[in-house]
Amino acid sequence: MYRFRFQLFYSTAAAAAAAPRNNLLAEMLVNSLGFSTEKAISTSAKVTFLKPGNNKPQLVINFFQQIGLDKTHIKTLVCATPSLLFSDVDKTLKPKIKVLQELGLSGSDIAKVLSKTGDFLFSSLENTIRRNINYLRQLLGSDDSLAKAIKKDSKILWYNAPKVMSPNVAFLRNLGFSGTDIEKLIVRDPRILLLKKTKWLENAVNRVERNLHIPRDSNMFIYGFMVTASLGESCLEMKLRTFRRFGWSDLDILTLVKKLPLCLTLSEARLGKGLNFFMKELGYGAGYLASRPALLTFSLEKRVLPRHEILKLLDQKKLAKSSLILYSALTVPESKFLNNYVLPYTDEMPELYELYMNSRR
Repeated sequence: MYRFRFQLFYSTAAAAAAAPRNNLLAEMLVNSLGFSTEKAISTSAKVTFLKPGNNKPQLVINFFQQIGLDKTHIKTLVCATPSLLFSDVDKTLKPKIKVLQELGLSGSDIAKVLSKTGDFLFSSLENTIRRNINYLRQLLGSDDSLAKAIKKDSKILWYNAPKVMSPNVAFLRNLGFSGTDIEKLIVRDPRILLLKKTKWLENAVNRVERNLHIPRDSNMFIYGFMVTASLGESCLEMKLRTFRRFGWSDLDILTLVKKLPLCLTLSEARLGKGLNFFMKELGYGAGYLASRPALLTFSLEKRVLPRHEILKLLDQKKLAKSSLILYSALTVPESKFLNNYVLPYTDEMPELYELYMNSRR
């Protein structure tokens, strides 16, 4: 213990002065959360002195663990907002977590929400959180949709949502966006209406027709708007260049965009990997992919490659009773893929199921 205290106090010259002042908290961060000595000292120096017998920080850590946060989540929270450790669990933390639980968020959902930011826990329960929930319920129509939006971005709980979002919602309604359109938009990306100015949204609406060539009366217009509202013109152009590098014509790109505009929200790296696999390794043409854009949205590592390998094995062993089409195999849900392409052949290939499951990890 003596050696530990010596390391704790003198591990860095910069933290030496702060360490004696709050060494109890620093020790607790090391012992309970696995902080490095240096990080524990710098973090504890940012908050009030921990007196002997004050067990608030440990109670806070215990509470976070009880609701499903692991040490990594808690460390992220504490590093960003060390003062959380001195919150009152019963009066401050539990009531706010209960709100999330009442909306249907699971323990893992809550862990993800809190690990991104602890600001929600410092917001007023009645004046901010419940006010925002009541406003968003009116817009979204169900707690299920509200929970999905919170999981996308919890800022909608602690920003002044009614004040910030109302002008944007009114603008879209005046343009003819339906309640369902607005719900889809908020559930997919709450930041568009929460962080963007109305002028930005007006420009985004115009760009759907100008840049993506999706007419206002198309069912895909709302999805095109999601693209232009979340991507600036230069960013969108970079996505289009990715397709052109693989030989896509403007007509090919427009075909894809009109069928599935949200393809353009994929990162350039992910688009590039998908195009490289389907076009260079499998030999698919741009026209084929443009008419089947969903292929580019599937995870290459967890869906495309594992299922492709199963089809290759079945073909090599000549086990399939009909022709094997990768597009058909990729678009079915997991249970159907297993029932159609894996389980019927385990007598001939007992290792097939295990091979497939291992390849998805």
